[in-house]
Amino acid sequence: LSILVAEDNDINALLARALLAKLGHRPAIVPSGAAAIESWQAAQAAGTPYDLLLMDLHMPGVDGFEATARIRAAEAEHGSHRTRIVALTANASAEDREACLAAGMDGFVTKPLDREKLAEMLAGAAAVKAA
Repeated sequence: LSILVAEDNDINALLARALLAKLGHRPAIVPSGAAAIESWQAAQAAGTPYDLLLMDLHMPGVDGFEATARIRAAEAEHGSHRTRIVALTANASAEDREACLAAGMDGFVTKPLDREKLAEMLAGAAAVKAA
């Protein structure tokens, strides 16, 4: 899968890149929600859309919630396919889960990333892509 990771913490970004690459995926890392929107738009325009976005929720400037809302609005405006967006969060409470879904995200994974849980989520995303 081609995966965009929006993560402002350098260590978390390095970990995500390493895990995704070891699992055989193609990660691209951006440090902010604004950069995630720009990278998503550029990939769409080039005809090489991302299969999945891993979106940190709490970034300076445009956070993960706002970035997701803007991407969902652009998808609706242009009639493009819905990109799977999964939240990256250190918080796993029921309220956080509901906030992610309400923002238009398709799920979430907790930080620090766990290889097995990440692989399981990615297998589900690959199955959706293949369908």
